[in-house]
Amino acid sequence: MLVLRSAALFVVAALFEIGGAWLVWQGVREQRGWLWATGGVLALGAYGFVATFQPDAHFGRILAAYGGIFVAGSILWGMVADGYRPDRWDITGALVCLAGMAVIMWAPRNGG
Repeated sequence: MLVLRSAALFVVAALFEIGGAWLVWQGVREQRGWLWATGGVLALGAYGFVATFQPDAHFGRILAAYGGIFVAGSILWGMVADGYRPDRWDITGALVCLAGMAVIMWAPRNGG
């Protein structure tokens, strides 16, 4: 159950962080306006709180593991939101990052 909760929190964090960064990008770089950018800043702020709900108490471990989710989520976001077509190396790299995330986060440990 802790693994499912942790995975769900990583997905929520990715939605806030990647979505927030995308909104800022759209607002500034694509000149959609400051409302888009402001929405992005608010989403990025919300992202900062999500990690505090992770069941593991080690900040460094949580943030390091989240990196794998961020990499894969960013590629997925680009596919859905911008029509980005990843090549086999993008996909391979994302899978390597996800494997690293799983090892960091959920490998069996003795005493923490």
